[in-house]
Amino acid sequence: MNSNAIRLPARRLAQAAAATVLAAAPTVLAGAGTAHATGGEGKASAVVLRTGLDVSLLDKTVHAPLAVSLNDVQAPASADRTALTARLDGVGGGKPFSLLRADVAQAKATVDKQRAEGFTNLVRAQVHLPGLPLLSLIEVQQVTAKAVCAVGQRPVAESEVLGPVTVLGQKVTLSAGGTTEVKVPGIGEVRLDLSQKSTTTRTATATALELDVSVNPLKLNVADVKGTVTLVGATCETPAKAAVVPSAPAEPSAEPSAPPAEEKPEAPGVKPQSGGENLAETGGSSMTPYLAGGAVALLAAGAAAFHFTRKPRNT
Repeated sequence: MNSNAIRLPARRLAQAAAATVLAAAPTVLAGAGTAHATGGEGKASAVVLRTGLDVSLLDKTVHAPLAVSLNDVQAPASADRTALTARLDGVGGGKPFSLLRADVAQAKATVDKQRAEGFTNLVRAQVHLPGLPLLSLIEVQQVTAKAVCAVGQRPVAESEVLGPVTVLGQKVTLSAGGTTEVKVPGIGEVRLDLSQKSTTTRTATATALELDVSVNPLKLNVADVKGTVTLVGATCETPAKAAVVPSAPAEPSAEPSAPPAEEKPEAPGVKPQSGGENLAETGGSSMTPYLAGGAVALLAAGAAAFHFTRKPRNT
């Protein structure tokens, strides 16, 4: 005997299966989460003059380090000082002496989210060593250094020496990218490295002149001056690119969705819509496996309902 007593449980079984699939949807969507961007700041620096010298007095019992800098700035900052003085006990009676004098001595470093840049410019400058007040270590007409690091571009390092260069009173011809040696009897010797530049995927460094100094100015109250002098330098580091990081997943809904209302058969003569703006887009997504699983569950429920409604019962 076929009756509604059999069809009703089958229909309820199908409704329960559909409700289970729909209730699982909020949990699947919650696992997707959202995304936000994170990134690091770039870096830049610029310096006009930096010394790393060791000064020995005549009796060589005292070693006085001379580590000073002019217009040494870190981004974001700038400086425009044209003179640098220092003081060493035992040299010149302990009075201040001039290390550098220039018409223009500028250093600038800037950083934003897309670019980091260091720039230095030095014009008509003289550098002196302690114990040599009348003879300059080096004289230059103009030297510049620039380092630029922009997001999405390879870092660039540039340095330039314009005009004549004089070292320990002698005019010298600098070799591009090489080393120049200057020796002065009774005074000492200096090695110059011109236009030192280096770049990596994110950094750039430019130095116009690097001097390796070994000077022994006899009878000038100083026995020995050794070390390095950096004239005009700039560095930069590219700001980090924004990275997409998934946020914590949202909490799934505690209550399952209500079972759908019973569908009614379509009226005769009504055809499904074949086009228009309300059609769903095709293509796979992260929800596809779950929707397929729900379809299989609904198909199984429908098959079971059909089986029970057609099966005769003995009364």
